Amino acid sequence: MADTERCGAGHSAAGLGTRSVLALGALWVLAGVLAARLAAEVLRTPQEERLADLDAWIGPNGVLRHRGSVYDDGAFTGTPFNGLVLKPLTRAAEQGLGLVWTFGTLLLVVGLGVLAARALPEPVTRRTRLLAAPVAVSLIALSVPVRETFTLGQTSLLPVLLALGGWWLAWRGRAGGAALIGLAAALQPAVLLFAPVLWLTGRRSAAYYAGGTFAAATAAAWVAMPADSWAYWVHHIAGAGLGEPMDSAANQSLHGALLRLGLTGPLEIAVFLVLAAGVGYFAVRRAVFYARDGQLLLAAAIAGCGAIAIAPAAWQHEQLWLLLAVVGRTGARTRDRYVWPVFAVLVITFDGKDLVPNLAWLSFVSDNIVLIGALLAATAVPFLSRTADAWAKPAPTGLLDRPNILLELLLIRIGYRLYSYVRSFAPDGRELAEGHGDQILAIERFLHIDMEYWLNHKVASIGWLEASMNFYYASFHFLVPLSILGWLYATRPAAYRKWRASLAFATLFALIGFWAYPLAPPRLMPGLGYIDTANGPQDFDDPKFGMLTGVSNQYAAMPSLHVGWSLWCALVLWRLAPYAWLRWAGFAYPALTTLVIMGTANHYLLDAAGGAVVVAAGIFAGRGLQRALALSALTRAASGPSSSGPPDSSGRTAPDRPDSARQPERA
Repeated sequence: MADTERCGAGHSAAGLGTRSVLALGALWVLAGVLAARLAAEVLRTPQEERLADLDAWIGPNGVLRHRGSVYDDGAFTGTPFNGLVLKPLTRAAEQGLGLVWTFGTLLLVVGLGVLAARALPEPVTRRTRLLAAPVAVSLIALSVPVRETFTLGQTSLLPVLLALGGWWLAWRGRAGGAALIGLAAALQPAVLLFAPVLWLTGRRSAAYYAGGTFAAATAAAWVAMPADSWAYWVHHIAGAGLGEPMDSAANQSLHGALLRLGLTGPLEIAVFLVLAAGVGYFAVRRAVFYARDGQLLLAAAIAGCGAIAIAPAAWQHEQLWLLLAVVGRTGARTRDRYVWPVFAVLVITFDGKDLVPNLAWLSFVSDNIVLIGALLAATAVPFLSRTADAWAKPAPTGLLDRPNILLELLLIRIGYRLYSYVRSFAPDGRELAEGHGDQILAIERFLHIDMEYWLNHKVASIGWLEASMNFYYASFHFLVPLSILGWLYATRPAAYRKWRASLAFATLFALIGFWAYPLAPPRLMPGLGYIDTANGPQDFDDPKFGMLTGVSNQYAAMPSLHVGWSLWCALVLWRLAPYAWLRWAGFAYPALTTLVIMGTANHYLLDAAGGAVVVAAGIFAGRGLQRALALSALTRAASGPSSSGPPDSSGRTAPDRPDSARQPERA
């Protein structure tokens, strides 16, 4: 019964199954924790550093308190109407306003998440709509635009909420609701792109309301702040040139990208206008199509992404529309269904340099990653229509099929980013780590396997051997496992799934080891005479590890993932390599790696044993996951297909369209 009922997001959860109620409660708890963390981050910041942008606008020395232009020092980047709305707040008590602003922004986050859940395309089950609201709130709270809004005290959430609310109301026959879009455009002018979408979908009265409200609000600002309005609309052409430099990576519009490419002057302006016109055309056209298809949230997100691209300046806190575009469905197969939402979520929650390898020829991608995502959503991503066969029933991907390569690359990249992040923040107290080093050496002496010192000095005495081991340690660790993963993906997709999972579990278990047992490597043990072959003598109070010092925990030595990953490579080759000599040669890799980690004084022999343990545990966990997935697939196959709507004339099941999608308003 719960699978077929439809209801609004605000309806009670009564009637849902116990597991659904527990899941709903857990999701809201998670959303509450994330929201509380944002608020706490603001409130624990010293008063003089809290809500920096808000203080620069309405604080004791804020631009909105001055008699001169609010754009004199470039601190204020909003529209004159934005300044007109904020000016009355200059008389509020500073401390009380900070609290009200913080918790008011929290309410905007919750409101936007609930509204996004309500705007999901029909048919949506009651359970899905209820669960979607806390998921949306959590994703919004994790996004960079919202984190910026909280910490700096900006107004960026309000235009998005006003525009989405006005859009949703207009499509339910309340043309006056489009006045909210006009107010949003008065705060962020590019949002006016919603007006032609309303017009072309037959909601002309709503388009009039949106345009009229924008004109009235802007005119009111001209009357109250004529000099500022002239500065914003004429001198700076809709805000261009205010705030940070236009070529800053924070400006994710086409204008900013062209400036970063080196174009300037009339040529850059001409190219920008041509590109903006093209993007605006495709964004409006696609938004109209998906709105008529009944995908209101996706249509709004596409229009918003178009607004990001065509605005003269689209600062980081204005880019939330890309996150809302995750609702779009892509791909005819289940392996393709998650590529777009995973990409969009990663782009809006991580910095571009975290997602793109730090290579010079990829710098343009990392510097413009949000713009690229917005352009893809507005003009290129082939979102499915609700009438498409794959909308409700994508072709299944079995355990023997090859996963989607784009999704794999995204997950590998973000997995490595999280690995680096956790590893860098593992406990690294010097005294504790050195104490554990003494423990390891004592155990090795007891077992008569303490060969690190002899091997390290032997390697350091032979120049070519020292250089070879340093190169080996720095390069093979990533090159060989990635090469084997690529070979498995290309030739043995079923084996790729299994071995990829075991490698991921092994790395996860290693991270637990870094946290539970911080360990100083031999090169950082004072007074023992080990030689750091790569970096030379160390200051033990401030150890260095070359270019990785800032991102790598120096006391994360147990277990050795160099040995662990090399052993994983050997096991893959032993099981799957086509030639006997290659299978046997594979085991030379972990043996040689073990010699290298000790010869360069980066690990103990017991660290190598720890690497073998986490690989064994990873293989065991990976097999358990494979069995669970296989059992789940068999269960789904045994339960038979489920229909998601009434059959059409060809016998296929098709989702019902909402009345608003069947019968557009006529002027």
